[in-house]
Amino acid sequence: MAESRGVESFALRILAERISYSVAEEADKGTVVGNLARDLNVNVRDLQTRNLNIVSGYSKKYFEANFKTGDLYVNDRIDREELCLNAVKCVLNVEAILSDPVAHRRIEVAISDINDNAPAFVEKSFSINISESSPVGERFLLPLAVDADSSSNSVKTYKLSVNEYFSLDVQSGGEHGASAELALLKALDREKQAVIKLTLTATDGGRPPQSGSVQIIIYVLDVNDNTPSFSKTLYKARVNENAPIGSKVIQLNATDLDEGENAKIIYSFVKRASFNPADTFFINSETGVISVKRKLDYEIQPAYEIHVQATDTGASPRRSNGKILIEVVDVNDNTPEIIVTSLMNPVKEDAEVGSVVALVTVTDKDGGKNGQTRCNLVGSTPFKLNSNYKSYYSLVVDGPLDREANPSYNVTIIASDDGSPSLSSTSVINVQVSDINDNAPRFHDSVMNVYVKENSPVEARIFTITAVDPDINENGRVTYSLEGDAKNIPVSSFININSETGDIISLQSFNHEELKTFPFKVKATDSGVPPLSSSVTVNLCVLDENDNNPTILAPYSEHGSVNSETIPYSAEAGYFVAKIRAVDADSGYNALLSYHLSEPKGNNLFRIGTSTGEIRTKRRMSDNDLKMHPLVVLVSDNGEPSLSATVSIEVMVVESTADVQTQFRHVPIKEDSFSDLNLYLLIAIVSVSVIFLLSLISLIAVRCHRTDGTFSRYSAPMITTHPDGSWSYSKATQQYDVCFSSDTLKRDTFTRTQTLPNKEKVRNSDVQSGEASEARPHLSSCKERKYIIT
Repeated sequence: MAESRGVESFALRILAERISYSVAEEADKGTVVGNLARDLNVNVRDLQTRNLNIVSGYSKKYFEANFKTGDLYVNDRIDREELCLNAVKCVLNVEAILSDPVAHRRIEVAISDINDNAPAFVEKSFSINISESSPVGERFLLPLAVDADSSSNSVKTYKLSVNEYFSLDVQSGGEHGASAELALLKALDREKQAVIKLTLTATDGGRPPQSGSVQIIIYVLDVNDNTPSFSKTLYKARVNENAPIGSKVIQLNATDLDEGENAKIIYSFVKRASFNPADTFFINSETGVISVKRKLDYEIQPAYEIHVQATDTGASPRRSNGKILIEVVDVNDNTPEIIVTSLMNPVKEDAEVGSVVALVTVTDKDGGKNGQTRCNLVGSTPFKLNSNYKSYYSLVVDGPLDREANPSYNVTIIASDDGSPSLSSTSVINVQVSDINDNAPRFHDSVMNVYVKENSPVEARIFTITAVDPDINENGRVTYSLEGDAKNIPVSSFININSETGDIISLQSFNHEELKTFPFKVKATDSGVPPLSSSVTVNLCVLDENDNNPTILAPYSEHGSVNSETIPYSAEAGYFVAKIRAVDADSGYNALLSYHLSEPKGNNLFRIGTSTGEIRTKRRMSDNDLKMHPLVVLVSDNGEPSLSATVSIEVMVVESTADVQTQFRHVPIKEDSFSDLNLYLLIAIVSVSVIFLLSLISLIAVRCHRTDGTFSRYSAPMITTHPDGSWSYSKATQQYDVCFSSDTLKRDTFTRTQTLPNKEKVRNSDVQSGEASEARPHLSSCKERKYIIT
């Protein structure tokens, strides 16, 4: 017994597409079935790296692979009778799958039987009525012993307890086991012995053999000495599995040589072991017609072996036994069944073409063509079915996957059989696509302009920058950081950025006059492995605030000096007295200056150009005018609120022109000397101005004025240069005119660079001073242009 339960597993053969092994049932866990590494022609070290996977469609995982040795071993208890009851051959099918590259091999493991079941009788006792007139040699059917084992371990022989009347005739059934009949050795005598008790023992062919027994009780009956006889020893019939209830299968025919009641025959089924034919078929006891009693199913039982009896109705009934083989004809009444075993779900979106996602097995309980199946995918998906072996398929990746476009796929599989008409079934597999870090964070623009007012509070939020990453989870979580320095200025000394929210925070207050544009870069990085990033250039534009007063330039700005000018009594209207020059460190409107003259009441002798600062006489002198005229000039910018500065000048009226020149020689001049070259330049400028005045006299007559009002909110500013040397700054219908006359006694230089402000108001204008200064064009990244007046 111990030797029969020993492990007898070995590789039988390796076919082109399958490997066959054999192992005994009830083998211990860990029993080696065969060496997969050798039979798959794969190095043992590659089994784990290539992700060897043993897959089956059974509820238990009976076999597993050892990655160190390459052996296929028993992983769970194997009971052949549980798996393949009444089957001649018991085979377990499993699949061995390797990846990189993908390899697939079917493994058939034949389960050999061991003698672990003893024969048993369904009946506890069995009784037989035998007429005393039964002839010697008459046979009587004995109960059948059942052994769950198969082949040589099934019932092989029967033994009968020692007696003088009966012997045992054992009939070998081959792989189906043996059966026994009781044979009469000599005539019975009811008066001598009415009841005979025997013991029938069934023995199987195992080593050591096992046995079971049942008691046979024989009742000896009297008279009626002829038994019925069937017309055939074996009847055969065929019936469709979809035959309606009541359909005729076959009609039996038996005869009895007796007469009267002893010749009247009654037909009946004989129950054998656990099978009772009366549960499935109906027999007419009088006519012997057998019909269908309940629905037949070829897939459950394709054939029936039925034993029948013909019994006469004599006082001592005699009977004979017959056998019928009923074959159930298959019809296509079962749809294919799809079994899916997922191997990789979710699937990475960078999975290579050919990666196995799932195993698909299609089964059909029908036989023949009705059980032959084919399998296909429905619709367009980046997957396909590869046929592995017969009804075994692999669902593999057939195209690129993109989780951002399709995070999941519903793959529909349809299986059809070859029956007529064909039956089909469908199964939907939901394949999830997992994310990889294949998208870098993206900014809306490559360059961004951000505006902040000067003198803004420290640690105030300036702007929130945002980058979008279409990936999910950690791959889509974005952090922000500052990158590099701007113009050799450490970025971290001016601003900071919140790494989580992207909020840009000021670390110090900005001064437009010191720093107008501050470019820097922001880097957005995701949290994937490896992380991906992108950058954006941010131009931080400091907007001007009116925080600087106008400044009076020399010579009138010197503290403690006497600001005085002289004019001759004979001066005509429009006589040039002086020119006030001022600058404002602010820009735009905040630096646009206007000049106003504060005079005593009733004194209307002088006027000042609101945009030029030139003081001129309004009229000729009269005898009633004073000789000394104190003037206060107010210089105001155009900011909100407006800031201003004042300067005081005393104008003295003298009698002759010589006195005026003498006075001028005492006026403070910043230059150390007035060179001949400067004199020539002054004469050239005056000559050119005179030519323009003569050629464009109509334009010279136009009075320089300033139209009150504010700049149009939406019109673009415009600068117009006039032939007489004046220029105007306008927006829509409002205009500022600045006029320079050719008879200016002091040297003035006009420098202009045009700009188009990009805000609702002109935000940036610089007015700077200097003797004979050069034009200095300036264009910042915030798209500003400057107006510089000297």
